Amino acid sequence: MLAAALTLGVGLAVLTTLTLLGWIAAPRTAFGQGLPGVFRTACQLWLAAHHAGFAIPGGRVGLLPLGLMILPGTLLYRAGLWMARDADLRLRLPARLPKGTPKDLANARRRAQFVLIARAGVSLAAPYALLAGMIALVAQNDVTQPFLGETLVSHFLLAFLAASVAVARTIGPWRSMLRLLPERPRSVVVGTAMAMSMMLAAGLVLVLGSIAVNFDEIQKLSDMLSPGLVGGLLLLLIEGLYLFNAVIWGMAYIAGPGFAIGTGTLVAPTGVKLSTLPTLPLLGALPDSGAVPPWMMAVIAVPFAAGTVAGVVVARIAPTPSLEAAPLWGFVCGLSTGGVAGILAALSGGPLGGARLSAVGPSPWEVALSVTLEVGVAAGISAGLANWWMMSRSPVAPIKKAVVKVAKKVKPAKPLPGHWMDATEADTMPIPVITDDWSDEHSDTDAFPRKRSEPARPGRNDIVDETDDRGGHVIYVDPYAWDRDD
Repeated sequence: MLAAALTLGVGLAVLTTLTLLGWIAAPRTAFGQGLPGVFRTACQLWLAAHHAGFAIPGGRVGLLPLGLMILPGTLLYRAGLWMARDADLRLRLPARLPKGTPKDLANARRRAQFVLIARAGVSLAAPYALLAGMIALVAQNDVTQPFLGETLVSHFLLAFLAASVAVARTIGPWRSMLRLLPERPRSVVVGTAMAMSMMLAAGLVLVLGSIAVNFDEIQKLSDMLSPGLVGGLLLLLIEGLYLFNAVIWGMAYIAGPGFAIGTGTLVAPTGVKLSTLPTLPLLGALPDSGAVPPWMMAVIAVPFAAGTVAGVVVARIAPTPSLEAAPLWGFVCGLSTGGVAGILAALSGGPLGGARLSAVGPSPWEVALSVTLEVGVAAGISAGLANWWMMSRSPVAPIKKAVVKVAKKVKPAKPLPGHWMDATEADTMPIPVITDDWSDEHSDTDAFPRKRSEPARPGRNDIVDETDDRGGHVIYVDPYAWDRDD
């Protein structure tokens, strides 16, 4: 609770300072009536930093800058580190175990670590979301109405994710965080991260190149706004925060579906169709309406290249003796990459009011489907080829690895019971054969040597040796004699 309150307090203090600077530089009516309006605007910015939308007359606002999430994300991560270090989690539950640790003990430790990470995330996210609900009630005014449900969910998810990563980082280094996952899921996660990194890097290069080519148009739009010194710095800050959205839009462009700037518009490798745009200098980097040069279609090769690299990574981390399984796991990597790309597309876009600007940004399901097919097919082929090449180069190593895994899973055989009837024929002892020269301690006169001072005793004929099976007499008692009639 204390960590959540401190995070909210520091974040609101930073945003209130920035809002106050904007209030000084802008007309007094832009932020409401005086300082209370400034504080409400800061609260609205704090909610927007968690991607919580607002309702306005005639529509809603969902196109929020992803770069603004850096502030609460960093504060929540620091709060999670403080919680984990205060509880001495690195000493109580370290990520690394000594070499030779049994697999059952390692799996139990991994499950305990996951449970600990989840509990730490919930312990920070639950009070953080409740406090955010109170801020949403304070931030309401006559124009904007925050959605309470989106506020609670967005704050809880961001706090849970940041706290979980912080606790996992406290338990061990970054490499140990991946070792918490089993080998096969770890290969899919690393492959997905590799594919997404390549596509986002390509999207960043595309956006920066477009800004450099159309810099004159961007400067012209900035001059039209004439924001002044302080307003210009704040406008530059806003454009920098929206740059993260633009990078994801560039990834959607590379994947094929492209993105929209309003209903009935499209910016894609197949063509550009635009209408009247909002006066935001960053939008000056968009190409003109009309046909796209044919060489721009080459950007569609980037998702296939990313899938090829991801498939090789999947095969190298978790090779399999089954040649049919490797392509399937490569396609699973494509599925996860498509899911992540769809989520990013949904976060980067959204409505910006009503009517024409009700659809801004890429379509999440189109991006997810395109990335899944492009990355999945390429990753499946490359994973199959890489796995086959590794097995043909050293076919014994994967087989030995698989045999060791199977041997660890096989339980040791239980020891045979002590009764001789439960033993197998191979485990029974051979029955000794009695020969004519057999003798025991009763027949051997020297088995019990006499003392020199003890006189010799004559033998007794009234004692019958029941163990003698050669000439002695043995009396057998009938246990059922009492039940017979006389």
